[in-house]
Amino acid sequence: MNIKKAILIIGVIVVIVSCATNPFTGKKTMAFVGNDQLFPASFAQYNQVITESKIITGTKDSEMITRVGQRIAVAAERWLNANGHQGYLDDYKWEYKLIESEQVNAWCMPGGKIAFYTGILPIAQNETGVAAIMGHEVAHALANHGQQRMSSGMLQQAGGVAVAVATGNQSAEKQQMWMQAYGIGSNVAGMLPFSRSHETEADKIGLYLMAVAGYNPDEAAELWKRMKANSGGQAPPEFLSTHPSNDSRIANLQALAPKAKAEAKKYGVTSFRPIN
Repeated sequence: MNIKKAILIIGVIVVIVSCATNPFTGKKTMAFVGNDQLFPASFAQYNQVITESKIITGTKDSEMITRVGQRIAVAAERWLNANGHQGYLDDYKWEYKLIESEQVNAWCMPGGKIAFYTGILPIAQNETGVAAIMGHEVAHALANHGQQRMSSGMLQQAGGVAVAVATGNQSAEKQQMWMQAYGIGSNVAGMLPFSRSHETEADKIGLYLMAVAGYNPDEAAELWKRMKANSGGQAPPEFLSTHPSNDSRIANLQALAPKAKAEAKKYGVTSFRPIN
């Protein structure tokens, strides 16, 4: 028991000292796994996905994905440099791939490895819609959300160990009951809100990035209206979801769009590319 308590105490110390700062919010975030470990693993995983997928090249759509990605990357660097975070992207290895798949999906891995699936293009509908998606996905990487989710998962596991230690002298049935209660509680009260906050944060950062890149941020809310229509109304209640509800997201994007336009003006962007 003393050994286990010592391990838990060490774990608490690790939680306290293993922090990073989110450059977009200034908040301290959990960082149990550094980028020196995270990026190589991310790059390897990306290469595996690319190897196993059909990559679209030499088409207008593939060229658009690269073009938008490069503009978002430039916008991110401009914003970070202007706000005192020079060199933040030094270890990023930007890459943009269009994958042939019916999946309605896109993602950006830690370190700047981006994939778009052809299945999401009809919902994006235009280059500005692609920029809204791209900005959001890149924002996840820039804000170290992958790192934070890995860290929170480790913390949740440590909590499970603590529950097991605390109930070690009880019957197997009671131990199982407590572990189930902890699993449900930590997800609904901890992990899911944590994930939703990441989505909302990425929406805001992504909106700013697309605006600084010269894309009209008003289109982000329109994109999510199309996402909502495509979902067929089958989304779970917000408190049981890793994402905000579509209606919450649309309202938030509409409220943030004027702020994104004001931010873009700081970088000389006074008009946006046509939506087509």
